[in-house]
Amino acid sequence: MKRQRVFFFLLLIVGLVGIFACQPTENPRQVSAEDRFEIIAYYQGDDQRIENYKLDQLTHLIYSFLHLDGNRLAVDDAADSITIMKLTSYKSKYPDLKVYLALGGWGGCATCFDVFNTVEGRIDFAKSTREILEQYNADGIDLDWEYPGIEGLPGHIYRKEGKHNFTLLVRELRMALGDDYDISFAAGGFPEFFDHSIEWDSVMPLVDRVNLMSYDLVNGYATRAGHHTSLYSTPEQVLSMDYGVRYLDSLGVPRSKIVVGAAFYSRHFETTSSERNGLYQDARFVAALNFYEMDSLSNNGYETFWDSIAKAPYKYSQAEKTFVSYDDRQSVALKTQYALDQELKGIMFWELPCDSYEDGLLNAIYQTARKDQ
Repeated sequence: MKRQRVFFFLLLIVGLVGIFACQPTENPRQVSAEDRFEIIAYYQGDDQRIENYKLDQLTHLIYSFLHLDGNRLAVDDAADSITIMKLTSYKSKYPDLKVYLALGGWGGCATCFDVFNTVEGRIDFAKSTREILEQYNADGIDLDWEYPGIEGLPGHIYRKEGKHNFTLLVRELRMALGDDYDISFAAGGFPEFFDHSIEWDSVMPLVDRVNLMSYDLVNGYATRAGHHTSLYSTPEQVLSMDYGVRYLDSLGVPRSKIVVGAAFYSRHFETTSSERNGLYQDARFVAALNFYEMDSLSNNGYETFWDSIAKAPYKYSQAEKTFVSYDDRQSVALKTQYALDQELKGIMFWELPCDSYEDGLLNAIYQTARKDQ
């Protein structure tokens, strides 16, 4: 009898454990702001255009760009100030939205090497960054120095010391900002940047994310047409989003801090040959076009193609011998799914004002991300 009571007691315990074990658990992305999949938009527009976009589909907005005034981070003019205040005002309507301020950009960091090459310059910059973030109720700083340690815009000063100076800059920023504000930075998607611009082991523990610019992989200085923002490498073109992620992974960069990039604009190249519809042919860069303007090309004799290896669309005009590389709804959805599958931090894009107001690329990214949640 005693053994029977013990037996039934054990069955009761096992049953209760089974009940609790079978209770559904919450997805961390739904309950933790730190673990949620991020959708980040760079924004270079004014205070009016922002009203046309669905900001509830974003986790972050990065206002672009602020610049240096002497050693200090500075808002350029009253129009920029008004726009920043407009962006941060949306935080009351969308409590989960974060707004960052970006330094530099292509051609916007002419004095960065000189300023960040000195202790005084780094201290002044860090202090002024905190002051501006507090003044505008922003949430973080995005460093878009193109590039530490290697050549960026022709004519801008660069030296190899810039690589270590970037580390010292991030350390100074983290000391000044503490845990109150976030730090991110934009990274070129090519080996020279990976190897010679950043001391990854020292920098990554101090920042919240690295924004991989997996676009402009075939840039305005290229002499051959190719995919400027492909997902995967091809036998003819090594650079791609996947290549960049794998390279960062090999350097020990945590995948949980990698954000990949999509392009909301196209690059157009005039080719010397129509072979392969211009793909990988000798060419020169001639123009760029926003995504919302792309439909006009179909009305002007451009045919649309899909590279099944690169997972990238492209267009070509036989009459104009012009090759167009860009992202479309399908390619950004695939990039988003890739970031989810690889357990990356998220996806960002340059830039929001290039998108259509309705059913654009942001919506394709958002719908893909939402399926996973």
